[in-house]
Amino acid sequence: MAASPAHSVDFSLAWTMEPTSLAQWLGILPIALCIIAGAVLMLFRKRVDLHPYIAIPALGLLVLLDLLLLRQVLVNGPMTMVAGRWLPPFGIAFTSDVLGALFALAAAIVALAGAIFALGDVNNSERRYGFYPFLMLLLAGVSGAFLTGDIFNLYVWFEVLLISSFGLLILGSKHEQLDGAMKYAVLNLIGTTLFLIAVAYLYAIFGTLNMADIAMMARAKPDLPTKTLAVLFILAFGMKAAAFPVNFWLPASYHTPRTVVSGLFGGLLTKVGVYALIRVMVMILPADLADTSMIVAISAAFTMVLAAMGAIAQDDIRRMVGYVVIIGIGNMLAGVAIGTPMGLEGAVFYALHSIITMTALYFVTGLAGKLAGGFSLRQIGGLYRTAPAFAGVSLALFFAAAGLPPFSGFWPKAMLVKASLASGYGWLAASILVAGFFSTIALGRVFLLAYWRPAGSEAPPAKVKISLAEWLPVVALLALVVFFGLFPEHLIQFVSAAVSGILSPEGYIHSVFPKGGL
Repeated sequence: MAASPAHSVDFSLAWTMEPTSLAQWLGILPIALCIIAGAVLMLFRKRVDLHPYIAIPALGLLVLLDLLLLRQVLVNGPMTMVAGRWLPPFGIAFTSDVLGALFALAAAIVALAGAIFALGDVNNSERRYGFYPFLMLLLAGVSGAFLTGDIFNLYVWFEVLLISSFGLLILGSKHEQLDGAMKYAVLNLIGTTLFLIAVAYLYAIFGTLNMADIAMMARAKPDLPTKTLAVLFILAFGMKAAAFPVNFWLPASYHTPRTVVSGLFGGLLTKVGVYALIRVMVMILPADLADTSMIVAISAAFTMVLAAMGAIAQDDIRRMVGYVVIIGIGNMLAGVAIGTPMGLEGAVFYALHSIITMTALYFVTGLAGKLAGGFSLRQIGGLYRTAPAFAGVSLALFFAAAGLPPFSGFWPKAMLVKASLASGYGWLAASILVAGFFSTIALGRVFLLAYWRPAGSEAPPAKVKISLAEWLPVVALLALVVFFGLFPEHLIQFVSAAVSGILSPEGYIHSVFPKGGL
């Protein structure tokens, strides 16, 4: 029986009635692609020889989708898709802006490089344990974290990438991998628990989990009791990003898995923590960031300086690279602590540089160990004579990781030092320079001992060659590092747009609430 007109319901008050445009689908397609590709790979779990031919094209398509997404938000501003057609803040929102699209694109590029590198690094046995399905699931979690507009959904995507990273970490089931996985798991589960507690506390204060909605309320009611909440978020994301004093898990675990896994972890996972810290503290709780900036600045200084000293002390080149990753985290936290546009631009620029450079640096470290027959600086040497082209590529990446010109790491460090001095953080600028000096010594020591010093008297390892699948991603990533070092203005334009959108989130909020906002 037909409903009475008196009982008719205006669904437009609760639902989005307009059809979804093709452009809006770009906000969800990167995540959907990763999940679908991972499911297809599981269907072919008995044909692991086909896995690279499924995963590599899928990741190539992911790079294309993220490029289109970045172009869309640069031209038309942030865009939002809400699950179930429910209007925000009730529907789970996926909101894409320049910051999220930039990080998602960088993640897709290094994942594609890793999938190609794995052709020479991951054997059939490890493929049977699910390397490529875990890789696609990892990218689903990373992409979801960068593109979500709901803070509980951010927690969910953290869980997705955490589960997949466990699987990647123990591929091979060696004793040192299981030991590293235990340390990694315990500390990250503690961080995840703190994150969940912070989310519950946030909901108790604001009554919503939509990031745009929270940002509006925080600006409209600056007297809300959010200081404890801010400290919880800083601690949780600091643990995820491997910041002092909760960073000891990273050098104890990142050297244990396969080279390609170490590269992806070093390039991606800690940056998700930095991204979440920027999104929450700068866009959602800016007043609390101003009150806690000194805490973040002190943590940044200790993170980079102590990590630089740790890098110098290492004899295992894989462990040394783990400390170099932590030095970069300190630099990014310094930009967040400063909080000015230039400081945040330096932090975002450094994060994008680190995603590319740290992945490539782990790759060349693994290849160096493969060529030399070990990773201990006490035993290996002579790589310059046996593989001069590889030594040249390694040296360029060492310069880039140390922040020396003409590579991409120089510009964000210069921006951070300038922003520190302009904001009265002279001691923080000194910390950045001292850490950079120590990291140069640590990386130079590796080159002198492992590459320049003649090989020892022990019998040399059997002749090993680097395959094209291993060369190609390293050279491609190095080309990006060199390009953005020589022509930084291209990336600075994107970074400036991303930071402007975070500091002034009117466009972000308007994309979620078209009929209201700031």
